Amino acid sequence: MRKVGFIGLGIMGKPMVRNLLKAGIEVTVNDINAAAVDEMVAAGAKAAATPRETAVGQDVVITMVPNGKIVESLLTGDNGILAGAAEGTVIADMSSVTPTESKHFAELAAKKNCPFLDSPVSGGEPGAIEARLSFMVGGDEKVVERIKDVFDAMGRSVVVIGPNGAGSVTKLVNQVMVNLNIAAVSEGLILAQKAGADPKKVFEAIRGGLAASQILTDKAPKMFNRDFKPGGTLAINLKDINNVMDTAKALEVPLVMTSVLQQIMFSLKADGHIMDDHSGIVKFYEKIAGVEVKTKEA
Repeated sequence: MRKVGFIGLGIMGKPMVRNLLKAGIEVTVNDINAAAVDEMVAAGAKAAATPRETAVGQDVVITMVPNGKIVESLLTGDNGILAGAAEGTVIADMSSVTPTESKHFAELAAKKNCPFLDSPVSGGEPGAIEARLSFMVGGDEKVVERIKDVFDAMGRSVVVIGPNGAGSVTKLVNQVMVNLNIAAVSEGLILAQKAGADPKKVFEAIRGGLAASQILTDKAPKMFNRDFKPGGTLAINLKDINNVMDTAKALEVPLVMTSVLQQIMFSLKADGHIMDDHSGIVKFYEKIAGVEVKTKEA
């Protein structure tokens, strides 16, 4: 039986673990949130007290945590993943981090002869629940093929982009496109609302045309129905956009619209909206336009 250690039982991690279990994979979990661990144990997982224990005897160890600093703390030290993992154990970091961090983690893993994959995901909480995540992978394609059943249990698409760091770069590109698309939907619906048109009707009219996108389909209804329960929080997306801008600065790449988006997100954080779903970007435009995007339909 395939054995997987999984660290990070947040919005995304828990449904990912459930899908691994459904696929008949033995999963050992670890998280600082004891209630989340108990929930996964009730679903059929085993619990480990430390990252080191989580890695013992596993084929694959997955990390799904908020940032690179946490990933490094999980990998290193006497109670870290690399202290417990045997040679050949695949370390797959599914967190969103910078490409520089991913390359560093790969170097740490190589010292233990453990293959490392930076394999961030796209699809949000709905994709995690429905096992339709997309994996953007940096690392050895042969290693990915070896554990493809693990990816297949959680998602529909696995693309190896290139060497370590390439997966993380692709995730940053994804976040630029996703969040700027949300901002564009926000601007459009603000214009519709201010002009007196019901944003739901506008959405229904345009979603079958060239403006159609998964973002429009998923996020416009959250805006006009005033549902900002997070599938992906503004906090997580701001972290990613900060990583984008740091990477762009290092590469001397001008990202004009993304830099404006970063300032919009800072403003939303200052206004107390940082734990909203990222469809909450619309609240920035509502504040400066003096109008609320809301359908008239019940």
